[in-house]
Amino acid sequence: MEISEIGPGGFASSCYLVTQGRDAVLIDCSAPVSVIEQALQKQNATLHGVICTHGHFDHVLTVDEVRAQFGVPLYLHRNDAELLSDGHKNAFSTFFGIDRTWMPAERLFSEGDTLTLGSLSFTVLHTPGHTPGSSILLAEQVAFTGDTLFVGGVGRTDLYGGDQEQLLASLKRLSSLPGTLTVYPGHGACGPLSLALSLF
Repeated sequence: MEISEIGPGGFASSCYLVTQGRDAVLIDCSAPVSVIEQALQKQNATLHGVICTHGHFDHVLTVDEVRAQFGVPLYLHRNDAELLSDGHKNAFSTFFGIDRTWMPAERLFSEGDTLTLGSLSFTVLHTPGHTPGSSILLAEQVAFTGDTLFVGGVGRTDLYGGDQEQLLASLKRLSSLPGTLTVYPGHGACGPLSLALSLF
């Protein structure tokens, strides 16, 4: 499995292209379609879908264009499904004062689901707190954490659906995972899980 951060992603949000052989999956979707196309061509890979760690606007920014261009589905936790159709809930109107929405997700997942796209598989760990449906995607020795967990920080809880107590419970749950896992966060550089949790 190979992981590349592709960008520039909008609003400093990370966008990861995960490939295995000729199979590819996007984790979060903020990069322009043209940049995603170039990355796929470089890897000689076919995109099978987009998995978003949560439904905030900066993590689904270009997902409608990507779905239209590549004919692939969007995977999202069912508790964040409503965020796509409401500019307040996805935080776009909170920051910019205007509404913006996205098409519904084609695939909704839940805690413990295994998402298999081509030869790539991800296990869902539901970690609410940043949003109701915030989730971590586990694959091999990596964890795509979205905005649940940064390296040395956590996501905010003051936007729609945020809950500080839920986030703390999610972090406590994460502390039981192997510290050798590498965190690929929604913003910022990657790092080991043990370092990411060392402040909590």
